[in-house]
Amino acid sequence: MIDYLRGPVVHMEAEYIVMDVRDIGYRVFVPNPYVFAAKEEAVTVYIHHHVREDAILLFGFESREQQTLFRKLLDVSGIGPRVALGVLSAGKPESVVSAIQQENIGLLTKLPGIGKKTAQRMILDLKDKLFFAIPEGGLLTAAGFAAELAGDADGQGAGTAWKEAREGLAALGYTAAELDKAWNGLQESVKPDETVDSLMKRALQQLFKG
Repeated sequence: MIDYLRGPVVHMEAEYIVMDVRDIGYRVFVPNPYVFAAKEEAVTVYIHHHVREDAILLFGFESREQQTLFRKLLDVSGIGPRVALGVLSAGKPESVVSAIQQENIGLLTKLPGIGKKTAQRMILDLKDKLFFAIPEGGLLTAAGFAAELAGDADGQGAGTAWKEAREGLAALGYTAAELDKAWNGLQESVKPDETVDSLMKRALQQLFKG
């Protein structure tokens, strides 16, 4: 089984990256491909090796914490690899764990692909099995969780989704002023469960309009 891969990212799509490891290209599905856009040097990606009857898939993560939480999520009935990846694309591991430990169904259902019944199963199955650090300042509030999903109102990147979308756009050559202008056109319509990919696409539409 593959535990991690180390090498440069040579290609990137909306759902995956391609890593060159000793002249072999590995397609790795990751929560937010755009976080690798500005990294020219070799990167370490922690791997979950998923085997199906019709395919062998690699899912990759920036940290051990992401890798561990992904595997824990797969133990919950109703959560497959795609849904688990969506959860990690929307929130940091410690923030997702915080919501589970609070037994806050309202916060969990803001995550993409998570309905009320699945949120209840997450709490039942995982509450006593997760040991990540709680974010500084205590458990997240609903407002704090939503901000992390969608981005702060000031558009400077405090929220996970907009921060990573902004980094990806900056790597494409857009200036801070252009990105601030794009955010001003987006922020009122940002959804709590909006993904990095969606924000990237909508921001590009704003940028193309000028």
